[in-house]
Formats: sequence, structure tokens, C-alpha cells
Amino acid sequence: MLQVLINGMVLGSVYALIALGLTMVFSIMRVVNFAHGQMYMVGAFIVYYVYGQFAMPFWFALMCAAVLLGLIGVLFNQIFFQPVLANAKREENSMLMAVGTALLLENLALTFFGEKQRGVPPVVDGAFIYGDITEGGAILTYPNAMVTVLSMAFILALLLFVQYTRPGRALRAVAQDKEAARLQGVDVKATTTLGFAIGAALAGLAGALLVTVYGVNSGVGTNISTKAFIMIMIGGAGVTSGAIVGGVLLGFAEAIGYDLLPGSLTYLLIFIGMIVFLVFKPNGLFGKPWG
Repeated sequence: MLQVLINGMVLGSVYALIALGLTMVFSIMRVVNFAHGQMYMVGAFIVYYVYGQFAMPFWFALMCAAVLLGLIGVLFNQIFFQPVLANAKREENSMLMAVGTALLLENLALTFFGEKQRGVPPVVDGAFIYGDITEGGAILTYPNAMVTVLSMAFILALLLFVQYTRPGRALRAVAQDKEAARLQGVDVKATTTLGFAIGAALAGLAGALLVTVYGVNSGVGTNISTKAFIMIMIGGAGVTSGAIVGGVLLGFAEAIGYDLLPGSLTYLLIFIGMIVFLVFKPNGLFGKPWG
């Protein structure tokens, strides 16, 4: 059981990072970014090439993933989402645009990277060993420990940024009420662009971290997006604390399920449990009705 808890902690920390990026975009723009998993995939490929192929330092590869995904977020927002949101008369148009960007990134990845599963050399070697493995002990490998610590550090950095900086307060104001924020002098367009960039950068960082453990392929984006949607539906769409709790809960549910059940059955039960949960709690644990 100790090993399951450790696995859940590792997964939950990174899943919370993924969910935070998705919920930030939704809370500010009311857009479900269906390309979030594909942005995760691009971040993983950046680390694969910068660190794995070009042998640059891992911290530099992480920085490249965050910066390049942030730029992709800016471009997507400026070129695709802002024009649609400004001119569309129906909310479905922004959802169709989000699906289109996901398909765009996935097909570009298939064209340039192919379908092959790729991995990177370990960033650190070794493991913490707790007790006797044959008698209920557990192993926490250094790569998993690194992923957990860095994920928590990025989450904490984001929370501090949103809480204590001027741009962070602007993000919170726009998320609460765009018109009121505009009347108070907030540049709503620039703030939404910043929010989209941060959301994309968080997805890229999550991919950059997990590629060191699980590798990456061009089809991983859809799976990650599905998990991200589960997390924010559990926690509550657009709620930061809900994203974190949803990510942690899914991480532990996945770890426990894979330990006790066949892999395919684990997510079948997770989906069934989520449906039953939403029947009784349609806005999630911390969410409120929109509109």
C-alpha cells in the first residue's frame, strides 16, 4: 500500500499541474482548451530533443518547454481564439476552434515526429528505499521524486504569482468579472493573452517533467486532455483549488486502480464514478453554476 501511495503522490502532483493550466484558460476566457493535452505533448517533445538528443542541461530544456509553449499559447490566443470570441455569435464556435487547434497540433506532431514512442536518459539515478520490498516496503526513484518536487514548486510559484503580483491580481479580476475589471483599468485583452500563455506553459512543463518517466509519442495528447477534463470536472471548472484537488484525487485513484485492477478496467470505473459523482454534484467539489 505504501508503494501505491507514493505512486499516487507522484501522479497527483503532475496531474494538478496539468489541471491548473486548463482551469486557468477556462476561468479567464470561458474556453475549454481541447488542445491542452497536445500542448503537453509538444512540451515533452521539446525536452526529448533539447535534453535527450542535443544533450543540453535538463533545466535549460525545462525553460525551453515553458517559454516555447507560452509563445504557442500567445499565438493561439491572438490568431485563433480572440478573433473567434470577438466575432462569433454562438459559444460553440470557440469550442470548435479549440478542437481544431488540438487536431492541428496532433497532426503536425504525427507529420514531424511519427508514431514512435520516445524516451530520454534519466536526469538523476538512484532511489529511496523504504523497508523490505517483499514485505510491504516501497521505492521512490530519484526521477519520480524530482518530478514530484518540481511539480509542487511550479504549483506554489503560480499560486504566489496570482496572489501577490499585479498581473496575477489582474488575472483574478478578469476571471471574476471582465467588465468590472475593464472599468478598473485592466487591459482585458492583454490579461487573457497572459492567462492563455501561462496555461499553455504549465501544460508544457507537465509534459517536460513526465517525459523523463514515461516517454512521449504523438498520440498522447488526447489521453492527457481527457484526464485534464476529468480533473476539472471533479474539482469544479475554473476553480484553482478544485483543479489541484481534482488532480490529486485522479492521481491516487489511478495508482490504486492500477495496483488492484487491470489497466482497462481502472479507467472504466473512474469514468463510471465520475458520471455518478456529477449526477449529485454537477458543479464539482468547489465549482459554482456559471451564468
